[in-house]
Amino acid sequence: MKNLLDSLHEVLLMGPGPSCIPEAVYQALSRPTIGHLDPLFIEIMDEIKQLLRQVMQTGNRLTIPISGTGSAGMETCFVNLIEPGDEVLILINGVFGKRMQDLATRLGARVDTLEFEWGTPVVVEQVKKQLEKKDYAIVAVVHAETSTGVRNPVEKIAELVEDSASLYLVDAVTSLGGIPVETDAWQVDALYSGTQKCLSCPPGLAPITFSERAIEKTLKRKTKVPNWYLDLSMIINYWEGNTRAYHHTAPVNMLYGLYQALLCITDEGFENVFDRHRACHLELVKSLEQRGMDMLVDPEYQLPMLNAVKIPQGVDEALIRRRLLEEHRIEIGAGLGPLAGKIWRIGLMGHTARSANIRHLAEALDDVILKGLGTG
Repeated sequence: MKNLLDSLHEVLLMGPGPSCIPEAVYQALSRPTIGHLDPLFIEIMDEIKQLLRQVMQTGNRLTIPISGTGSAGMETCFVNLIEPGDEVLILINGVFGKRMQDLATRLGARVDTLEFEWGTPVVVEQVKKQLEKKDYAIVAVVHAETSTGVRNPVEKIAELVEDSASLYLVDAVTSLGGIPVETDAWQVDALYSGTQKCLSCPPGLAPITFSERAIEKTLKRKTKVPNWYLDLSMIINYWEGNTRAYHHTAPVNMLYGLYQALLCITDEGFENVFDRHRACHLELVKSLEQRGMDMLVDPEYQLPMLNAVKIPQGVDEALIRRRLLEEHRIEIGAGLGPLAGKIWRIGLMGHTARSANIRHLAEALDDVILKGLGTG
């Protein structure tokens, strides 16, 4: 039987995730597997916690990677913090806010939403007015909306939530490692991310962090956490203390990869990493504008790592994406929901954020768009 792995070739990943992986991370993934309770592995776990605290800018003791992709991080936060009947406010301006709404509803919460036009940010004044009407157990928002390329003003929303009893929950799946995520300064109570975006590690782990208020809410629930695999009241006993209690078998080699990916970021320096993402974003925008392409999002709210680009008139966007992949081995993303067929999503995440990659994409776009218009 043919081994399909022999057909794999390297693709320049410039879509909404996953991102390109540094060679050092690939090497870490290939290290010998050891037991998930091996003393050396426990040391690696402790180092990962400390590194995650640095990149998340928090002192929270419960700062760990969940076994699963970013969606598992989302579910971990919601299933541990929501009990049936809880009042929850979800701020929505894209796909991933809608997912929050879906999950909170499934858990029996009484969910209110504020929805904003896709491609525009959450309007803080509207949030303020809503919070004056009702007390909420949780207020949730996406920091970097991957479906639209919008950076939401989470720090300004934090100022509205900080004096209330509400827990503040933030999706940082796309933002972590690409722009500052100031968990403690913004008084975020629960935050989740994923390894496959700006951390430049393969999909499979979801870093989370819980404040002491969020931990207390989890441990004092009236009902059991409805998801056994993601029950932090048990998982915490594997990640903390002198005696580690087995909960589930940790993905050992994936944790090697995350450990190395975090070391790559700290070795480069956080400000250098953020500057690199910002510089590459500006270079990409200039390159696209020179080719007559406009960005969907106003500059003030554009994400450096996820760029929503309006499709040029007369261009078959799906054909262009297919030709980029087949002829140039470059992947970019399509639009979702109401933006399907209207935008491309071009990722500059983590290791992908390199000037050489932007030049390569520009040359490839020139080639395939000319062909797509029938003039090449």
